[in-house]
Amino acid sequence: MAVDPSGGAPVILVDQTAQATRGTVNDGIAIDPRRGHIYWTNMGRASEDDGYIMRSDFDGGGLTMVVPPGGAFTPKQLKIDLEGRKLYWSDREGMAVMRSNLDGSDIETLIRTGDPERDRGDATRWCVGIALDLRRGEIYWTQKGGDDAGEGVIRRAGINIPAGQTASSRTDIETLFSKLPEPIDLDLDLDRRLIYWTDRGDNTVSRAPMDPPASADPARRTDREILVRGLKEAIGVSIDVDRDTMAFTSLGGEVGVASLDGKAMRMLAVDQGLLTGVEIVN
Repeated sequence: MAVDPSGGAPVILVDQTAQATRGTVNDGIAIDPRRGHIYWTNMGRASEDDGYIMRSDFDGGGLTMVVPPGGAFTPKQLKIDLEGRKLYWSDREGMAVMRSNLDGSDIETLIRTGDPERDRGDATRWCVGIALDLRRGEIYWTQKGGDDAGEGVIRRAGINIPAGQTASSRTDIETLFSKLPEPIDLDLDLDRRLIYWTDRGDNTVSRAPMDPPASADPARRTDREILVRGLKEAIGVSIDVDRDTMAFTSLGGEVGVASLDGKAMRMLAVDQGLLTGVEIVN
């Protein structure tokens, strides 16, 4: 679905209603403006290894399955490395951060937060949001925790696994925030070194410095700035630094925009069903 911030009704680009009735729900979205493609994740069923990733042209044509069912368990937020020609995504019940080539080949697990069978029901291990700092070669992700449980974390690590280590054993993982209500999606302002995120627990959009002091306690940071409040199950967030604009969505069917400091907030659409990922396109 697309909506013009200057006005007009939302436009459906791809209709997967039939798949949704079988338990397959869209979640993350990413745009490749160079090649004219939209990518999105389909979560599949939480109890089955049947998530997948799709691609289409901007007009909804050229529908292509990129990562087939089982290539991901429950893929969530999605990002693109245009130069490296890679897709990156978080996998919730898969308890992983993953990547592949744009055509879905060469799937890799970069982060593994739990045993695929033993730990699948542990929401503190569920990876949901993802963001890339390609300048510094780092990847950011959320682990949401239980519903509004104050168990959520935001973490980062190198974009590649250190030599001699594995996705499960790597030692370069940093926890930036802990004990958040329920953090979901992420975006980064790399110039100002700020991280933006939605929180489904307290229904907000927030931001904070990406680089806290080494002595900072992730559970006690006081530099979180809440920008938007009162959303109905906040999920997606996307920022456009050049236009001083953020967009956000909620499971309550809201699509909103605001300036990057949270001011001038307005809703572009409401009552649109269960909305998840969002991406600003220029």
